[in-house]
Amino acid sequence: MNFTGTEDYVATTELQLAVNAAIKLQKPLLIKGEPGTGKTMLAEQIALALNLPLIQWHIKSTTKAQQGLYEYDAVSRLRDSQLGEDKVRDISNYIIKGKIWEAFRSEQQTVLLIDEIDKADIEFPNDLLLELDKMEFYVYETKQIIKAVKRPIVIITSNNEKELPDAFLRRCFFHYIEFPDTVTMEKIVDVHYPNIKQELVSQAMDIFFNVRKIPGLKKKPSTSELIDWLKLLMADDLPEDVLKNHDAKKAIPPLYGALIKNEQDVHLLEKLAFMHRASR
Repeated sequence: MNFTGTEDYVATTELQLAVNAAIKLQKPLLIKGEPGTGKTMLAEQIALALNLPLIQWHIKSTTKAQQGLYEYDAVSRLRDSQLGEDKVRDISNYIIKGKIWEAFRSEQQTVLLIDEIDKADIEFPNDLLLELDKMEFYVYETKQIIKAVKRPIVIITSNNEKELPDAFLRRCFFHYIEFPDTVTMEKIVDVHYPNIKQELVSQAMDIFFNVRKIPGLKKKPSTSELIDWLKLLMADDLPEDVLKNHDAKKAIPPLYGALIKNEQDVHLLEKLAFMHRASR
């Protein structure tokens, strides 16, 4: 197996090396990077490129590690016992299989995505150390050991909202997705909009990267937001010179709502525009 990207996903040489190294070492690949740089999409594209099933576990602040393994539904069993249901005799009827169980028991190798692991409690990664290392876990209710039939390719994403434990990091292969440079960004845009006018791309990217350079922004616009912005620019039939005559230092970009996502940054751009006009 060798991942080289796909028609719909531009993977840099460094990212390709990281993916293939993690597969070779049979270690989880921990991916970090700015939001909107394609971390979640990476797992989808690996599964597509290698023709493997994708199992996605999207983590929330309330998610517990045990849910990825299994959960025992004692409430349903109690209710069924009160109703005289025959199935209460078999406790396995009340075991809810998690995403890790699903990946471990698959006859075909899978790609297992554990998405945004840093959203969960700080102990969440530690609670999965043994299971992801040994590729097995014990089900106490049924007294059985669930072992991986085929070791899944595990992709773990993080937005750096919390520090991950050292013991967990030691068991992962790590890669940080750098924000795309101009050349890479042009390739990404071309994947999404192959027929877009190059002049529009050039002008939009100048504004986009200028906005990202403004000091003090609470949230810099990401790759996905550039893609959304370009879609609007193409759909709204704006005058051809609206970007050409635009000076990012003087005013907020047209349709800025696709790029700027909070009022503090809007006020910052308005303040900069006002200061520039006042200095003239």
